[in-house]
Amino acid sequence: MPKFLIERNIPGAGKLSGEALQGISQKSCSVLRSLGPEIEWVESFVTDDKITCVYIAPNAEMIREHAQQGGFPADAVMEIRATISPATAQG
Repeated sequence: MPKFLIERNIPGAGKLSGEALQGISQKSCSVLRSLGPEIEWVESFVTDDKITCVYIAPNAEMIREHAQQGGFPADAVMEIRATISPATAQG
C-alpha cells in the first residue's frame, strides 16, 4: 500500500499545548475509524508552523478526504517513492 507525506501549514503549530495536540489527534483518529481500515496514520512531526504527517492509504484522494472530514489542511500530499538513511550508504 502506498505511503504518503502530508504537509499541513498551521501557523503557531509548535506552540500548541499538549491538550490541543491531543484534541487534534482524537479528531484525526475518529475520522480514520469512519473511513475504515484502508487508511492508517503512522506518525506526525510538529514544527513551528507546520505539522508533517506520514500516512498509509490506497491513494491521495483518501488522504484529502480525511483532511476535509477532520477540518484540517492538507496543503501538500506527496507519495513517498523510497526511503533512504545512513544505512543506505552501506549498500
